[in-house]
Amino acid sequence: MRIRRVGVVGAGTMGSGIAALVASVGIPVVLLDVPGTGQRLEVVQRGLRRALEARPPAFYDPARAALITLGTIDDDLPRLAECDWIVEAIIEQPEPKQALFAKLESIVHPKAIVSSNTSGIPIHILAEGRGEAFRRRFLGTHFFNPPRYLHLLEIIPLPETDPEVVETMAHFADYILGKGVVRAKDTPGFIANRLGVYGMVQALRLMEQFDLTVDEVDGLTGPLLGRPRSATFRTTDLTGLDILQHVAGELGATTGDDFALPDWVHEMARQGRLGEKTGAGFYRREGRAIFTLDWKTGEYRPRQELATPEVKALLRQPLPERLRGALQLPGNYGPFLRALLARTFHYTLMRAPEIAYDLVDIDRALEWGFGWELGPFATMDALGLDTVRHLLGEHGLDEPPLLQQAGPAFYQRQNGTRLVLTLDGGRKPVTPPPGQISLRFIKEEQRELLASPDAALLDLGDGVVLLEFRSKQNTLGDGVLTMIERAIDFIVERGYAGLVIGNEDPRVFSAGANLVEILTLAKAGQWDMLDQAVRRFQRMTTGLRDAPFPVVVAAFGMTLGGGAEMALYADHVQAAAELAIGLVETGVGLIPAGGGTTALLRRFSEELQPYEQADPFEAVRRAFNLIAFARVSGSAFEARSLGYLRPSDGITINRDRLIADAKARVLLLAPSYVPPVPGPIQVLGNEALGNLRYAIWAAREANQISEHDAFIGEQLALILSGGEGPARTVPEQTVLDLEREAFLRLLGTAKTQERIVYMLENGKPLRN
Repeated sequence: MRIRRVGVVGAGTMGSGIAALVASVGIPVVLLDVPGTGQRLEVVQRGLRRALEARPPAFYDPARAALITLGTIDDDLPRLAECDWIVEAIIEQPEPKQALFAKLESIVHPKAIVSSNTSGIPIHILAEGRGEAFRRRFLGTHFFNPPRYLHLLEIIPLPETDPEVVETMAHFADYILGKGVVRAKDTPGFIANRLGVYGMVQALRLMEQFDLTVDEVDGLTGPLLGRPRSATFRTTDLTGLDILQHVAGELGATTGDDFALPDWVHEMARQGRLGEKTGAGFYRREGRAIFTLDWKTGEYRPRQELATPEVKALLRQPLPERLRGALQLPGNYGPFLRALLARTFHYTLMRAPEIAYDLVDIDRALEWGFGWELGPFATMDALGLDTVRHLLGEHGLDEPPLLQQAGPAFYQRQNGTRLVLTLDGGRKPVTPPPGQISLRFIKEEQRELLASPDAALLDLGDGVVLLEFRSKQNTLGDGVLTMIERAIDFIVERGYAGLVIGNEDPRVFSAGANLVEILTLAKAGQWDMLDQAVRRFQRMTTGLRDAPFPVVVAAFGMTLGGGAEMALYADHVQAAAELAIGLVETGVGLIPAGGGTTALLRRFSEELQPYEQADPFEAVRRAFNLIAFARVSGSAFEARSLGYLRPSDGITINRDRLIADAKARVLLLAPSYVPPVPGPIQVLGNEALGNLRYAIWAAREANQISEHDAFIGEQLALILSGGEGPARTVPEQTVLDLEREAFLRLLGTAKTQERIVYMLENGKPLRN
């Protein structure tokens, strides 16, 4: 069946977030909540407003909020009869949920799927009293907050749930909502919360035992262990201490395991110090300053990030070395981590058969739900199972059966196949889900065609190859450009069908040109080398367009500067929904000189050509505003409206499917592919230049921009106008030359060099 309309009951943080995600991908939503005490719709309206005002944004495109119809549970429950999936997201107590499902049973259409977003109440309890037909179409769908950003969706069927219902829900969540789906057993807390919350409780207790601070524990339990920077306490502040308190209490009551929080944590909750939503929790922000709770006194002190020489050195190492080194840290740091990992590893090993169907699901649940670099079993392998056994023995813990059966590792390779331990002690292959391509698996299968420290060419199969960046933040320096040049020749010589440019970095497609290389050459006065470098970069971007085979850029996350320019010149962009693309060079006192300014001018001018009465200056104005203000999209949908993506470019909601979708696009284009023939560009000359110069002058007079900003704007105006003179048609190379000359002119100024230095040192722009 197809899910064409969705009902969400409950417009709180989770319900409104789920509604925003569903509407964002184009599915109409009926959102209901209890009637207000004043206006009937005030509660549900407040929920929608919360989603629209959320930071980070809950919607990919706020305009999609128009797809949400609001109502009350008392007045509008019959509207859910039109929905194919109804998800409950009301108060986290069994009785109200059971009462709602009793009402829904007589309303929903016979094939509708009904689910609960409960974070831990067993699904069979919520289904008590319901008839067989309802139970066959009922299951748990546990999203993580915020639904747009956290990849995990746990699906928890009843024994009676129709397998077709499970498959329909899994397919919809994967392909349409972009979720990483894990099937969990119907136990309290399911997988991610059961293990993740247990680890957070242990960190709290061990902080007391080892007399550490909140700052120290977050410094030890974040990236050092391959986990997010929010670590333990910042994560709690983001989700809410009341949520942790409730979930821990429920897990303790329903499982019999010890999830008890320290008394001082309960006192924080009683005082209303629940985290970000109340303005203070374990951290408190005062203006731009951040203060941290002293858990012994209850007072806040200036934040002291953990930055010892030993920790700094470890953070530069790969995760296995980080883990092993962390256990040996001096003082109480090493012993704290040894105790924390021993307890959490033991609990995971003991509870795995109870909560999950296999170890891969457990690893994925923690990676996708809590943002871990590696799940617990992959982490144990990275540390070494002999070390894990030693840790358990050191803390008086027995060796669970799973660890006894694992031998040297939970994941092993045999005859080129990656195998994982099964819960019955056997082994089974680990493969990507159907329709996905994993670059990690391709590299394990030794399908590298070309490789260097900065980039590699991988064989995706079916005649398609992929160019992967490997430089820091995937910056585009000499090594990457060399590999692109080699790749184009290699593809032509070997007769491959086409090229995908992409990678599996968690956040960055490409941060753009290598500023260190550029600044070093400028400081040394190597202007001829810089001139040749810019020419080379322009040849690379235009060469991607002119290549005799299709080029598809699989863009995602940060796609900035030169990364955005590559996307602008590709035959097709297959973009992940989470796409922050932009030409941001003005932030470091430069202008896009890899063809980006030229590409936007051409694109926007050509878009106006079918409209005889259109003002051609509109194309210039649009490009100027994007570049001068360094506009970056908040999603692929916004990138399309800004013009960085064309209507024909694709959007992949599930990032795990991005490479496969890009490959499919290459195969679609390849059989009849003919390279585009770029014609000349119509420029407006003095007409556009005068308009832009007036706008720059007005902004400077109003003190909205600095003198150097005005100078940058003048250089950009010259390019987009095609230089001074009358309106005319010019070859593309004329505009590219103007780009290059302006770039070098700006790079030669002290203020631009100051901006570059500041960005490299502080990671944010300087307005000098």
